[in-house]
Amino acid sequence: MSSPNRKTLLASLLILLWAAAMFAAYWWYEARYLRSFSEQTALFYGEQLRLPAELAGPGPIRLVHFWDPACPCNIGNQQHLGELIKHFGPQGVSFHAVQKPGSKGQLPATLSAIQTLAPLPGSAGIPASPAVAIWDKQGQLAYFGPYSAGVTCTSSNSFIEPILEALSAGRTVNASNTLALGCFCDWQSN
Repeated sequence: MSSPNRKTLLASLLILLWAAAMFAAYWWYEARYLRSFSEQTALFYGEQLRLPAELAGPGPIRLVHFWDPACPCNIGNQQHLGELIKHFGPQGVSFHAVQKPGSKGQLPATLSAIQTLAPLPGSAGIPASPAVAIWDKQGQLAYFGPYSAGVTCTSSNSFIEPILEALSAGRTVNASNTLALGCFCDWQSN
């Protein structure tokens, strides 16, 4: 073999090793961080949800975040929730959270403005988390469902900003029953 053929062979082997390493890194990242969508469509039926007595009735717009500390889908959602608090908190929206019964964990310090609630009447039957329920100023359930459609949740694909803006402007919203496909974890205990 001549010297240029060895250099070509060596370069080809290095490129092949590099490609194999990139494929392995991509496979590891995908398996660890990206969750596939649920095979089933989740039906968020909010008619059974009720606020506790101290929050029921007329008052501020109330957003209740349903979450499971063990659910990997919360990670991107929590940054978005922090942005919602920063934007809508000064406008008088109150933020609350209900943690999946029996789970262990706490919200990050960046979400310390959220008041923790005991499970709401009717929350045992919700299909998946993360989920959100929003009550208007009259105490009527305006929205119940996911934060967005898709694997991630940001202000660019979220359902929540338009709903909070409409409610803040005094417009009526009635979207308490929704179908969704996205990054969810089962809420009901197995």
